[in-house]
Amino acid sequence: MNSESFNLTRNFDAPKDLVWRTLTEADLVQRWYGPGVETVIHEFEVKPGGLWLNEMRMGERSMNQRMEFTEVSPTERLVYLMSNADENWEVTANPMMPDWPRTLLTTVTLEDREGGGTLLTLDWDPHESTEAEKAAFAASASDFNKGWGAGMNIIDEILAELS
Repeated sequence: MNSESFNLTRNFDAPKDLVWRTLTEADLVQRWYGPGVETVIHEFEVKPGGLWLNEMRMGERSMNQRMEFTEVSPTERLVYLMSNADENWEVTANPMMPDWPRTLLTTVTLEDREGGGTLLTLDWDPHESTEAEKAAFAASASDFNKGWGAGMNIIDEILAELS
């Protein structure tokens, strides 16, 4: 892990297969991803080379994201390249933060814990980024736990329903 990386770990009181479902089933992802905004998934194909086309609606505004899955190892590991996207789902700069990295490498791993729980580890790294992009990412890092943490809290609620 490098200094430009964001890392989050979370223990869930649920087996790996259930946690995996919250990460790979569009109807469940739509509930927790982007807490506080309306998340609309336009495409969600969890396989290497598959796309997750995501729209985040905030009142009158919306923002598109394009994620391309590069590695899918069921119940173990999910890796994808996350970017802002234009109306045609092509990678573009962040309209609100021009120095934001064009692409983030997102790696999620799941590990069995004693007692049947699951440890989720998420690593978020600027991918093939400029120094300015790395600096913008690092400057925002203190806010990442809020969004990801709120999403993880919703995953807890979903897991309670699925158990």
